[in-house]
Order: sequence, then structure tokens, then C-alpha cells
Amino acid sequence: MKKFKFALLAFMTALISFAFTACSDDDEVKDVPVTAVTVSPTTLALKTGTTGTLTATVAPENATVTTVSWTSSDDKIATVDKGVVTAVAEGTATITVKTDDGAFTATCAVTVSSDAPAFDESKYHFDLFLTVGKHGGMSSKNTTIVHSINKLTADAGTITVKREGAELEEYSMETISKGKYYYQIPSTNDRFVKYQIKDNKVVTVAERPFKTNTYKVRSYTHAWIDDNTLVIMSTNGDKTKVLWTKLKADDMSIIAEGELSITVPKGYNTLSTSGILTYREADNKLFYFYYGKIVSTTPVGAPNEPKFRTAVIDPATMEVEQSLVSPVNSEMAGSAYGELMQDCVMYDEAGNLYLAAFTEEGDMEKGMLLRINAGKFEFDASYNGYKDADGKLMTVQYLGNNKALAYGRHDASGTKIDSYSHYYSIIDLTTGEKTRLGYNGKELAYSGGRFSQRSVLFNEKAYFGVNTEADANAIIYIYDTKTGTVEKGAEVAGEFYFDMIRVVEND
Repeated sequence: MKKFKFALLAFMTALISFAFTACSDDDEVKDVPVTAVTVSPTTLALKTGTTGTLTATVAPENATVTTVSWTSSDDKIATVDKGVVTAVAEGTATITVKTDDGAFTATCAVTVSSDAPAFDESKYHFDLFLTVGKHGGMSSKNTTIVHSINKLTADAGTITVKREGAELEEYSMETISKGKYYYQIPSTNDRFVKYQIKDNKVVTVAERPFKTNTYKVRSYTHAWIDDNTLVIMSTNGDKTKVLWTKLKADDMSIIAEGELSITVPKGYNTLSTSGILTYREADNKLFYFYYGKIVSTTPVGAPNEPKFRTAVIDPATMEVEQSLVSPVNSEMAGSAYGELMQDCVMYDEAGNLYLAAFTEEGDMEKGMLLRINAGKFEFDASYNGYKDADGKLMTVQYLGNNKALAYGRHDASGTKIDSYSHYYSIIDLTTGEKTRLGYNGKELAYSGGRFSQRSVLFNEKAYFGVNTEADANAIIYIYDTKTGTVEKGAEVAGEFYFDMIRVVEND
């Protein structure tokens, strides 16, 4: 009996051992690697503030490791978390899914748009600055009249200011405009003023006497730090120091004032009167462009530094953080009156800063368009966005899609204020090529008026005024930034010189 039990036990032990051996040989578990991944959908259109879900499918289905990770090419446009995409702002972004095993990837192209309400043009009007006798600006003693009008399309007919319009009187046509208001230093040179043009009258809204720093009419530059913080800057009386004043726009109270730590460059005895000031919002920096001058008994045409300078400023402390010199021989356009009449600085969507400038080449003031690339502080020495210039570049305004509206001069046709030598063109900022604007298949003739900003951007259109030698009236043309077409708009009666146009919010 014992032998039988022993034999039975041995048999069972052998049977169990065989079973385990068979299982080990035939049923060993092996890792299944990932071979691919797909994402669905491959394109996704979202409105800002909404979400969409992407599904990743790992192949093969029985892969051992099926986990994935998600990334966005631009979190400012769209973010992604476990396949859920959130639309942040208008633009395009690529969402990528990546397998943890094998690093296989698939992508989805996301387009984000907004449901912005239709732009209401009725909330705004145009102010036309007209001068009697000759073109105004730059200390002109001629009377300037401001005429307000709701539209500038052809059905507005011929605009006249006889018995209409507001005479500026002690106020200068060189002014700052924002929203509903104008801001400036009047000809009395004693205060900061905020005003409106209403019912053909100049209406003072707020004013503030100078404190320590003093300024002169039309001889200063400015920049907006935000909608209620305005910085005014200019040189002192003998033009050896740069003064600044920071104002609250709502009541024109003085927040702070002081001097920049800028000195006259060696070999020169003064600084440029106004210079050009601009604010780069992306990194909260002020850029001040200026140069040294030698002032003698004949200041007009006095020698200037061949290369202008850049001061990078912290707007909170007004401390100069960097002092740089332009890499090319050039002077800023509009530096005598600090963008009070003409736009010389612009920014594109990427945050690149552009500055209209010029250099003397023989008898020509040859226009240039310089650029400080986004995030940088020095000008890109390899870039000139205004190639094949035939004269000075006066104004630049960014239109979107890497295009700009430029007001330039054909120097061979004249360089005086009233010379019929000025024209508008569209600049391709990638190539630097410019296309002169025309109407009905013909280039617009040269216009008179050098110190002018007869162009304004409004609701994806550029309104620009041209007064040619052949036309009795100045004519306003309208350039559509989306289609690239030009239509003829209203006319301005020829007995007045059309100098500026501004868009102003209604009360």
C-alpha cells in the first residue's frame, strides 16, 4: 500500500512538472511593439473659447504600450490636454500626437477664428485738416481748419469748409490723436491740452500747466504705454538733454517727469530736437531714436551724425537699459516733429518693429525701411524693406499680411513742400518691392504736400488723399486691404490745401 501511494505521488509530481514545462514552452508572453499612430480628425476648425476632441489610434490594436503624449505648435493659438483642444486666439496651430513606444507621430491642423461682431463704422467720423494759402505744418502761419465728416466715399461729393469747420487758432495741426480726443502742446508753450473738435468748435476737455519740464509746440515726440498713460519726450532748451513727462490721459495730470541718461555724442554740440519714441508692447520697452547734431549759425542743413542712435528704456523707471548705434548710415524720417503729423513707425503681427528712414546719396534723400526683429534690440543690418528708392520715404502704415502703405517722394521731380513729386505705394515687406497705387489701370499722378498724413487705416481700408497738378480738387481714394483694389472717393474743394486725415470716435 505504501508503495502504491508513493508511486501515485511520483506520478502526480511528474504530471504537474510536465504541465508547467508545456505552458512555459508554448504560452510565453511577448511584447508587441507599436508600428504607427493616426489622429482623427486631421483638420479642426474652432471658434475662440471653444474646444474640440482629437482621437489617437495606435497600431497594432494589441500593442503592448498604447500611451501617447500631445503637444501644440503654438499655445497662444490652441492648447491641447489628453486630446482635448482649446481654441485661444485667431490663427493656426498644429497639434501633434506622439507614441511613447517608438515615437511615432501624427498631426492635426487647427484653425481658430473668432465670431467678432461686425464693425460699426457709424461710431466714428473723419476729421480733415485743411489749410488756407499753402500746405501747413512745420511752423506754417497759415490758418488750419478742421472739418468733420461721417464718410469719405464718392457719394459724399465735394467737401468744402466755407462757413464750416473749426479753426485751430492757438492749437497746432501737429497733434496726437487717440479715441475721441486730441492731445498736444499749444503755441503758448505753457501746458498740456486735451481737446475735441465738436460742432465746428475746438472744445477743451482738460489741460495741465507744465511742472518742471517745459516743451514747445510741435517739437516733441510721444508714445502710449496703455490707453491712459501718455509719455511726452523732447530735448531741453539748448538741446543737450532729453526730457520726459508721463501723463494720465483722462485728466492730463502729471504722473512723473525727469531726464533720460543720454548725453550729446562726442564731436557734436546738440541732440535732435524731438527724435522718435515708440512703445513695444511685446516686451514692455520704449525705443527712442535720436542723433547728435552740430548747430552753427545756419542750423538748416547742419551736419548730423551719420548713424542715428537707439535708447532702449524701461517705461516703469524711465532708465536707459541699452544704447545702440544704427548699423547703416541713416536718419529717421519725421524726426523734427516726432510723428505728430506722419506715421514713421509700425509693427507687424510677429512683433517686428519698422522705422522709416533715409540716407543722403548724392542729391537724393534715399528712403529706407529699417527693421528691428521681434525680441531683438538692434536693427537688422541685412534688411531694407524699401528697395530701389527714388527719393525720401515719408510715412509707413502696416496693412496686414506683410504689406504696408508708404508715402514716398520722387526726388528728381522736386523736394519742396509743395512739389508735385509725392506718391503712395504698397510695399511687400518680405521682398522690399513696392507697387505704386493707381486707379482705373493708370498710376495716380504725383501729389503735392510733404509734411502730410493724408492717409488713415479704417475698417480694413486705407483712405488716402492726392492733390495733383492737373486736378482742381484733392481726391480721396480708398484702398481695400483684402482685395487690393482702389476706388475713387470724395473730393476736397481746391481752394483749400488738404493736409491730414484722422479717424475719431464719436461721443
